[in-house]
Amino acid sequence: MKVRELMTREPSTVEPGQTLGEVATLMKQQDCGSIPVVEDGRLVGIVTDRDIVIRSVAAGTDPKTQRVSEIMSADPVAIGPDDDLSVAEKVMADRQIRRLPVVDEGRLVGIIVTAQIARAGNERKVGETLKEISERTSGRGSHARG
Repeated sequence: MKVRELMTREPSTVEPGQTLGEVATLMKQQDCGSIPVVEDGRLVGIVTDRDIVIRSVAAGTDPKTQRVSEIMSADPVAIGPDDDLSVAEKVMADRQIRRLPVVDEGRLVGIIVTAQIARAGNERKVGETLKEISERTSGRGSHARG
């Protein structure tokens, strides 16, 4: 399965000049802990709730006035829409991240979240299990007839 089949298209984003207060509000609305940072549609960074706490609040700056560009992680890890889902899983596990931006030629085209991958994995397992059950049942049925 390809990343494009599961990714969320047109995810919420922020721009480098927005304030951390705006980002925090968006994170609350979207119930997420990280937001891609884009400039002219191109992925330039990512900002997390941890970034806001550690790099702003704990540092004594005011998140209502501090800009995203001051604390974001530039050049975040990303994946392509045609990459296999297993690649996304590995990147997320290796980097210990839950949300992975999806880019095509530098432009943000989506985001994939661990929950999406988990659900897809469960669907595959359920499908495989149903197939096995079906094969066993039809196998039994033919023995009973013969």
